[in-house]
Amino acid sequence: MSHFMLRIHAVSSAVLASLPAAACASLLVATCAARADDYDAAVKDIQATMGGVPSFVKQFPKAGLPGAWAEIKAIQFNDKTALSPKTKSLISLAVAAQIPCSYCIWSDTQDAKRYGATDEEIQEAVAVSALTRHWSTVFNGMQVDFDSFKKEMAGQ
Repeated sequence: MSHFMLRIHAVSSAVLASLPAAACASLLVATCAARADDYDAAVKDIQATMGGVPSFVKQFPKAGLPGAWAEIKAIQFNDKTALSPKTKSLISLAVAAQIPCSYCIWSDTQDAKRYGATDEEIQEAVAVSALTRHWSTVFNGMQVDFDSFKKEMAGQ
């Protein structure tokens, strides 16, 4: 456990120790109820946003779903960010091809097409990810000096 986490644990324990037992129990019940409400709200929002709740959502830990959904919605599903939905889908597809994740590859390809990506753009995104993986393997495997690399490439 990190120093930071140990400190939080110590402070939390000290705060809880100073409360009467009934207050601790009330705090625990309220926290659990809030988490259940957050989970239910996330599931309702997924339903409203996606038109359904995929079965894998029910397999995701309940405690983590509200945060995971908020992150996806704020970045991936938000069309008011710096990157267009098409660009985000192409990036995600390129990463998924390298992981590899057949679920993501299928889904990201569908999303990219829905947002207007052509077959040529999809192919290029995957090819660029392959080039990045290839050259990363070369640079790391051959232990190319990073400082020299930066100096040489900065002049390009």
